[in-house]
Amino acid sequence: MSEGFSADSTIDWAAVELPDAWPDRLDWKHPLTGLRLMRQALGRSRARVQLPDGLPGADGIAKYILQEFHNLPNGNYSKRISAGYARGFDRVMIGSMAGGRARIAQALAGARQVVDLGCGGGHTAAALKASGIPEVIGIDPSPYLLQFAAKTYPDVRWRQGLAERTGLPDASVDAVAMCFLLHEVPPRYLLQILAEVRRILRPGGRLAVLEPSPEQWHLSVWRVFRRYGWRGLYFKWLSQRAFEPFLEPWHKQDFGTRLAEHGFRVESDDSGCPFRFVLAVRDDGPPASP
Repeated sequence: MSEGFSADSTIDWAAVELPDAWPDRLDWKHPLTGLRLMRQALGRSRARVQLPDGLPGADGIAKYILQEFHNLPNGNYSKRISAGYARGFDRVMIGSMAGGRARIAQALAGARQVVDLGCGGGHTAAALKASGIPEVIGIDPSPYLLQFAAKTYPDVRWRQGLAERTGLPDASVDAVAMCFLLHEVPPRYLLQILAEVRRILRPGGRLAVLEPSPEQWHLSVWRVFRRYGWRGLYFKWLSQRAFEPFLEPWHKQDFGTRLAEHGFRVESDDSGCPFRFVLAVRDDGPPASP
């Protein structure tokens, strides 16, 4: 990963002028523009993300992030596409995200300071703030998603950073939330993220993780339908259709073992459809050796 990037708390993300990426420079009034982007999104070929000149923190964004996740042209790195994704994600998840975020907030109730790693458009951080947590910090590498979040949810603190290198002080927060983040990182970065989470958490601090469930990934179409009905079929189709280059390695991980190796005690680990929810607590002792 790049060594030139740490969480930046000095930028007013709601007000900063961000440069246009290539999707922003398209003629959106031309009828062929939408057709071109739709064809790109529905196709199988994926291009590397192109960062425009002058983008804050561009030299510190890890290479694995610069992919067209979720079939988004230029990924999460343009004004129009990123804002559209942030607005539309809950619709794609057919109403399930509100319950998932509520579970995170309930698990972290009573914390005074919570960090939402990989905060994206800010919806989970906003749910934590609305639940009564006094201070919520959202961290994400994408300036475009941070700008959407800052304009939509001004009561949350927004910082540019990486989950594996937050720039926050040691033992400085009560809890960490990660919503749909870990399946989007390579396995070696997962280990770095867990080490970073342990570093910034106070002893006894909580970690709440919401991820796509292995149920819709591993089960056959028939078993998914028998167990979860049409919703199960939809989420199985979605898991196979959306571009998620690290989803299979994530589902192969023994996440409970990885947590124990990094000094966490698992309090709960539940899988249904479409979510897997894990709640872990930082133990006071040193992490075990892998």
